[in-house]
Amino acid sequence: MKFAAYIEYAPDPAKIKEWRPKHRGYLTDLFNDGKLAASGPFTDDSGALIVYEAPTKEAAEAILKGDPFFKQGVFAKWELRPWNAIFVNRDLLGG
Repeated sequence: MKFAAYIEYAPDPAKIKEWRPKHRGYLTDLFNDGKLAASGPFTDDSGALIVYEAPTKEAAEAILKGDPFFKQGVFAKWELRPWNAIFVNRDLLGG
């Protein structure tokens, strides 16, 4: 099951820049393990949308809380909701 996390970052660009490589490494590992469907920051760097693949909301929240951005306080607020992908145009998602 997919869970979409709408995330707002703390207003600390230096912290975001410092921890982004470890955050992206974490997401790469999730992607390779089949636990990440999609991810990317908003263009103003105010937050991100991350779509996890997990059996339960609790499991998705544990994945979110394992993220270096979460552990370092970059994730200021988030909303995690079950998401049902009906249409996905991989050509338009880029990557």
